[in-house]
Amino acid sequence: MTSRLTNIKARTAMRPPSPSTPALIVLAALLTACAGMPAPAPAPARPAAARPTAQRAAPPAPPVLEAPVVAADQAALDEGIRLYSAGNYNGAIRQLNNAGAIWNGGAKPLQLLALKYLAFSYCVTGRKTLCRRQFGKAFKLDRDFQLEPGENGHPLWGPVFLQAQRNK
Repeated sequence: MTSRLTNIKARTAMRPPSPSTPALIVLAALLTACAGMPAPAPAPARPAAARPTAQRAAPPAPPVLEAPVVAADQAALDEGIRLYSAGNYNGAIRQLNNAGAIWNGGAKPLQLLALKYLAFSYCVTGRKTLCRRQFGKAFKLDRDFQLEPGENGHPLWGPVFLQAQRNK
């Protein structure tokens, strides 16, 4: 019998205690009471001045980038080059020939570029005499006028340029 009693005590000692009925009733009553309570209101936010945060300097405003002002002679030249680059050679010729801002007091380097693109446009459209005249005007404006290395020796305007260069 003692072994049986020892065996029962050993099994009972390993089990967790079971809750008593009165404790379960109290727990159920508390949970029911809590379920009927309203949720707590959120804590009011402290005013910004009362917040103890480190003062950060506002980042500097980005610089206002204004569109660059392009002089009228530069704008006329840019449009002529754009037309030439788009393959509209006759449009480039009209644009550059009618650009009073280039020819009436425009900067000399812009006039040289305009004459070069006029010459290129005339040569590409098969008007070699007009091409040579534009190169001749460029040499009158600047006796040292030269084509860029990639332009020099072009099969259409290269020979015309060399002829105008010999006649300067």
